Parts: sequence; structure tokens; C-alpha cells
Amino acid sequence: MSKNNTSEQFQTVVEDSKRIFEAKMVDYGPAWRILRVPSLTDQIYIKANRIRSLQVKEQQMIPEGIEDEFVGILNYSAMAIIQLRKGAADKPDLSSPEATKLYLDVLKEAFELMSRKNHDYDEAWRNMRISSLTDIILMKLLRIKQIEDNNGSTLMSEGIDANYFDIINYAAFALILLKNP
Repeated sequence: MSKNNTSEQFQTVVEDSKRIFEAKMVDYGPAWRILRVPSLTDQIYIKANRIRSLQVKEQQMIPEGIEDEFVGILNYSAMAIIQLRKGAADKPDLSSPEATKLYLDVLKEAFELMSRKNHDYDEAWRNMRISSLTDIILMKLLRIKQIEDNNGSTLMSEGIDANYFDIINYAAFALILLKNP
């Protein structure tokens, strides 16, 4: 794989993230289906905030690294999009194959969006710092929280789903940069 083949690198990151999603589905089932979207937003915020904290602190107290947190951000963002579309359930209501299909459908949409934007922006993300990607993810999460606090209404901005798709792609970019320094 060439160093700058974004499509292949994105698919590799997605495949790694999918393996973790599927393993957690075996461990926990689709328990996440009960989460309301703001709860997922907060969970993603915790992960992004931890990454930022690790980027500025000299000592790390928990062995899970930044890469694990970016995978979590990617996976939770896909779950959030599923929740936006299906609504939260009172109890887990999907089989593992159904959940995985929905997850893969979301990541396929994210890939298509990334491909279009990457064309127009000419792979500008490759010159970004991982710390900047972290900050942008945090900013997107604060935007989502504001839109949630406004009951989903915006005057001229993209909606919650568009921000989650961007978060998926920024997390994927960070993972690509971490794997290909």
C-alpha cells in the first residue's frame, strides 16, 4: 500500500475499528441501543477530552492509548448516527449481524463523504497535526451539544448527523496518521 493511498488507508482503519465493534458486540450485545444521542455525544466528548489531556500531560495513568480512543470515537459516532436514524430503544433490539450491517452502512457513507471532501480539499488533512484533529473533533462535539440543546434546530448550519460524519472522518484521519507517521 502506498503511503498516500487514502482510500486503502481509510478502509484499513475501518476494518480495524469494525473488528473492535464486532468483538464488543460479542461481549455486550447491542446494549448501546438504549443510549439517547446526547449520551453518545457525551461519551465521545469524554474520549476526545482524554486524548487532548494525554497530548498535553507528561504522564499517563491508564494504559489505553490515544489510538484506542480514536477508534472509540469513530465507533461511537457511527452508533450515534444509527441512533439518530432509528431512535433509542427501551432494550437492545438488534441482532449482532443487523447492528454490524447498520454500522457498515454508516461507515460506507462516511467513506463516500470523505472521498468527495478529500478531492476538493486536496488531502489537506495530511499536513495537520493530530492535536489539531483532536481539537476539531472537540469543536464538532460542542457544536453537536449546542444543536442538541436547541432541540436539533439550526438556522444555517449543518445538522447533528453531518457533524458526526465529520468526526468519523477526522478520527479516521488521526488513525491513519498515527499508523503512518
